[in-house]
Amino acid sequence: MTDLPDPAAERSFGDLLGDCVHCGFCLPTCPTHVLWGQEADSPRGRIHLMAQAHEDVLTEAAVGHFDNCLGCLACVTSCPSGVAYDALIERTRVRVEEEHRRPAPERALRGAVFALFPHRRRLRLLRGPLRAYRASGASSLVRRSGLLDRLSPALAAMERIAPPAAARPAEVPGLVPAAGRRRARVGMLLGCVQDAFFPDVNTATARVLALEGCEVVVPRDQGCCGALSGHAGRGAEAAGFLEDLIGVFERAGVDRIVVNSAGCGSGMRHAGRVLAGAGADEALVRRGRAFAAKVVDLTEFLVDLGPVAERHPLPLHAVYQDACHLSHGQGVTRQPRALLAGIPELTVSELPDREVCCGSAGVYNLFNPVPARELGDRKAAGAASTGARLLVSGNPGCSLQIASALERAGTPMAVAHTARVLDASLRGLPAESLLNG
Repeated sequence: MTDLPDPAAERSFGDLLGDCVHCGFCLPTCPTHVLWGQEADSPRGRIHLMAQAHEDVLTEAAVGHFDNCLGCLACVTSCPSGVAYDALIERTRVRVEEEHRRPAPERALRGAVFALFPHRRRLRLLRGPLRAYRASGASSLVRRSGLLDRLSPALAAMERIAPPAAARPAEVPGLVPAAGRRRARVGMLLGCVQDAFFPDVNTATARVLALEGCEVVVPRDQGCCGALSGHAGRGAEAAGFLEDLIGVFERAGVDRIVVNSAGCGSGMRHAGRVLAGAGADEALVRRGRAFAAKVVDLTEFLVDLGPVAERHPLPLHAVYQDACHLSHGQGVTRQPRALLAGIPELTVSELPDREVCCGSAGVYNLFNPVPARELGDRKAAGAASTGARLLVSGNPGCSLQIASALERAGTPMAVAHTARVLDASLRGLPAESLLNG
């Protein structure tokens, strides 16, 4: 297994800005440039604004263009000059949060989001009310009325993407023994949104790892990885979450830390950079780098490990969606496809414009609901054009965003995590198990 290089870790902001030669290769892959065609809402346009702000004050107009960026990192993949736009937008957003005073309603929304989403126990408390809300039929009434859209597009977006909650979600044991000969001892991240709203994905992940010969350690005291906070420029908050998580997995004594949420994995693999940016001491930064070197996406880990468990047929037509923070943030594109290709009778199609973000982008769809909705609709239309019955994704945010868009379009297509597809094949479950839940 190879670890992602972090060329920006030791370089100054000014040096990183100078790497961009303004060639324009990033433009066709940038979601906001695709939507609006405006130079200031393209990666090279934002880099120009960053350079201006680096030498001068941070203007209201520049902040608006930085906020419009999804942070999807498609530009990083498409850039022939190796511009570290991920580090540039990360540092810029930290400065925005430190220096720019947002309007009161915006501050309130952001405060509420970050008081909730990085805390899986708080998210779990929402499952009961969400279940009652769905069962009452109020959801359909609210959507038909359009009242919430008029009152608050952000709250309307939150209502639309809220997942159905399982009444009694399965708990993953603290230790899952390997089936047969133990081939590896791995830690598993539960995640916040994943654990609260997609516990079946975590259960499937642990089962697949165990069936492939892994002893799976699931620390009960693990918390947030800080990825959402870091993505939004809340650097000190992200570093605090990371420091706690590093300690948890150091005590677990595992070979690798397997992650099934693309956004979490992308953030965790740059732990050293996040900690250094928040002013952590050198000892903690070194621990962060050692931690990051152990982090691996589930699909990447399974491909490197090699299969031992029997794959049973899944006669089904699926389409695979590249989560941005998996494909662009971690460079993992081949491995999910290889695992799906190894399942007998499963046909997998590709999405049109697969490099363009679905609009989820952490909590972008809550802070920028209008462009996020348009991007989600484009992704849903592309999925529908393939004729597939199932969309497979490796990130909970993408799953929620695209499922909402598919429902809005009236497209009868289920959405499932890659781990659930593998689990169904390894256990010999019928294809309908993926289509009905």
